[in-house]
Amino acid sequence: MRVAVLSDIHANLPALEAVLEALAPFDQVWQLGDVVGYGPQPNEVVARLREVGATGVRGNHDAAALGQLATDTFNDDARTAVEWSAGRISPSTRAWLAALPERVVNDGYTLVHGSPRDPTWEYLITTAIARANLSAFDTRYCLVGHTHIPLVFHQDPVAHRVEMSAPSEGETVRLDERRAILNPGSVGQPRDGDPRACGMVIDTELGIAQWHRVRYDITEVQRLMEQAGLPGRLIDRLSVGW
Repeated sequence: MRVAVLSDIHANLPALEAVLEALAPFDQVWQLGDVVGYGPQPNEVVARLREVGATGVRGNHDAAALGQLATDTFNDDARTAVEWSAGRISPSTRAWLAALPERVVNDGYTLVHGSPRDPTWEYLITTAIARANLSAFDTRYCLVGHTHIPLVFHQDPVAHRVEMSAPSEGETVRLDERRAILNPGSVGQPRDGDPRACGMVIDTELGIAQWHRVRYDITEVQRLMEQAGLPGRLIDRLSVGW
């Protein structure tokens, strides 16, 4: 089975379309939250995910857009964007987002947005944090988002240490007997200095995960964001991948 793994789409439809095309063919689509927020097309993105039968979890921006999460800890730009989204999502979009759980187990993979011990907020960005999270999920593999950065954490079963790597375009990681936490990076707002949209495909038969970076029409997304009156810093950051 080939699974397209997406995270942090953030209402960026051109980026989503580009990643879906790059990862095809696939049998399933798993998304790791923050479907909305920041970007200009929340309803269109959810409609596209529904078309491809995507399953997955909700992120902090999804919960905030539904009014289920306070925005007092969001920065000003994020708060403005999520409030804009909350006022524009359709009833069908709202219902789809509201049905997303915080955690899902699919075919031996645990799916969360932030981390297995704190699915909403924790940023899983260091080996120490990864090590602390290994006891918070029971499957061999865990898929996370939230950081907007493609990362892999492997547990060494002999030395009991955790090793971290940042996979590059086209890089393949073998899914072996080691427990692992994998982050596909961000579709709609990368933050690793590469503005190209990012996604991951898992081949369960071959036992591999592979990352893909793909160009998309950033200027069109920026035009729509400007037209919507979204904050300028959110518009500019798409050009630099930060």
